[in-house]
Amino acid sequence: MKELQTILKVFEQSRNAGQRSAIATVVKTMGSVYRRPGARMLLTETGEMVGAISGGCLESDVFERAKPLLWQNSKPIVVQYDTTANDDLVWGMGMGCNGVVQVLVESLHTESARKQLEFIADCFQQKAAGAIATIFHIEGNVDTQIADRLLLKPDNTVVNHIADPQLATRLLPDTYGVLAEGKTQVISYQLDHGFVEALIEVIQPPVPLLLFGAGYDAIPVVQLAKQLGWHVTVIDHRPTYATRDRFPQADEIILCRPNELEAHLMLHSRTIAVVMTHHYQHDQTLLRSLLPSPIHYLGVLGPKQRTQQLLEDLHVEGFALTNVQRQRLYHPIGLDLGAETPEEIALAIVAEIQAVLTNHTGGMLRDRHAPIHDPNPERVCLPSA
Repeated sequence: MKELQTILKVFEQSRNAGQRSAIATVVKTMGSVYRRPGARMLLTETGEMVGAISGGCLESDVFERAKPLLWQNSKPIVVQYDTTANDDLVWGMGMGCNGVVQVLVESLHTESARKQLEFIADCFQQKAAGAIATIFHIEGNVDTQIADRLLLKPDNTVVNHIADPQLATRLLPDTYGVLAEGKTQVISYQLDHGFVEALIEVIQPPVPLLLFGAGYDAIPVVQLAKQLGWHVTVIDHRPTYATRDRFPQADEIILCRPNELEAHLMLHSRTIAVVMTHHYQHDQTLLRSLLPSPIHYLGVLGPKQRTQQLLEDLHVEGFALTNVQRQRLYHPIGLDLGAETPEEIALAIVAEIQAVLTNHTGGMLRDRHAPIHDPNPERVCLPSA
């Protein structure tokens, strides 16, 4: 998330300065690789490289291959790096990842390439998800070009730059499906007149984190969350605590009491809420409002016994906790890292949220029997009957 935000920022600066730039995107991978499809890197004429498409072993070579696109407006190219060969070290990359990476490189002086960055910026600004379908491999007589795209906006508006009608007809429902599932996929299409591969990626807006409580221990939580590119809102009723001086990185600071949430906040299924007010009655009021809401995650700071007592008090009032609400309630908040200091506790909190967002347990990788990354989500679509 933060990587894409930085790419957008540097691209805008480069364009305002009249400089030429290019974008490299991982479109397909096989085997063990460092980055997955959708990873991007911005390349500028001054030699700046923002973002990463590997662990640092491919970037320089990609930049060399991108130079003709920077200066001559050449057509987009797809470069394949195969590190499965035994002579990898002799070849010169020294990757040792034992995988295959395909990278699409485009000049940002072409409308199609610029439109994808503008689309990503719109998704971020609207705080809503969209999807981009990008063609990166063509065989046969298909009426489309490398880097042609279909864009599905958050409001379901479709921007179609795929000229081939059969391909566009097949691509559109898959793009809707990928967006609904929320998981990027590489899909192959066997058409009547050729074969095409497309990367259909989901563009998620920044994670919306609501942090209730502006105490000293909330500061490192904000700092770590912003390092990940999340959209952070700090909420507290104390004007001497909830200040821009204390939270310069926060996107929003809201002064309100716990019983005034409805007038200041809209809670939805992507919302992440962290309660750390250190005030029992305030936490009780917050839980009364947050538990019935559709938020994705609710973490409460403090001992397990304290939160259990909060829930028992709510039960006495007639509030019955459902299984769904219980599943998204995390208390005590954070992974078991042996944290003591505010910074360590913040790390445990942010790490747990990241694990929940990606549907992982947060355990040690050495104990994981499956690959670090899930298998490539790749599908082959045969011609329609």
